[in-house]
Amino acid sequence: MQMRSTNPADFQHVPHAVAVMARRYPSMSHTGQHSHVRAQLLYAISGLMIARTSRGTWVIPPGHALMIAGGVTHDIAMHGEVDMRTAYLVPDDSVRTVADQCRVILVSPLLDAALQALADEPVLYDPAGRGPHLAALIMSEIARAPATPFALPLPDDARLRKLCETLVNDPAIGFDIDTWGLQVGVSRRTLTRRFRAETGLSFGEWRRRLRLLHTLMKQAEGSAPKDVARRVGYRSTQALQAMMRRLLRNEPAGPA
Repeated sequence: MQMRSTNPADFQHVPHAVAVMARRYPSMSHTGQHSHVRAQLLYAISGLMIARTSRGTWVIPPGHALMIAGGVTHDIAMHGEVDMRTAYLVPDDSVRTVADQCRVILVSPLLDAALQALADEPVLYDPAGRGPHLAALIMSEIARAPATPFALPLPDDARLRKLCETLVNDPAIGFDIDTWGLQVGVSRRTLTRRFRAETGLSFGEWRRRLRLLHTLMKQAEGSAPKDVARRVGYRSTQALQAMMRRLLRNEPAGPA
């Protein structure tokens, strides 16, 4: 049986709107900074991926996928052994809005099955076979997929970005918003207003997301629950789990 390519370059100029590549990565590996001509949908069957771009940080746990617009430079880090399916797309009108941005989506069972089935077809699949039907199904499922809270957008303002980068390196820092304002040299009002304008989230919402993403990363690496809670600034695993349930269900939460 002929081996299927795992080189992304082989999927960029095929005469199909959708081409799917299957690949596995060992834990703690990185792809390095790179970009693709086509938009791509990164789907984690197992393991956890963290993508970093100039637009933000994006966590892709199992059962989720990240859309990355064509030409956007990114680096993917693997936490746990990762079994990945990547769909390289020429967007049609149904997915153009989704494909022109970075966005984590929930993968439906139907999208999962279609991605894995197309990955089993030849890269240059028969235009009269099942490949085009699978490709159309993938496009349709991407277009209707709901977004998830696994995005961590970064502000452009240098002062706010410094704040965010400090917290990314140590999410357990417990400063309140007034103290952060003093740390980066802006008033509480300015920090609050600009943070929401540039990220679409309040500072508290952003910090809760950061703590959720770090928790998922550490869990994938096998860290003990108590150690995870301490690393992200919670006194108990119960408090951390309650925050995660609220965030994943999109419920209101108290101060971060």
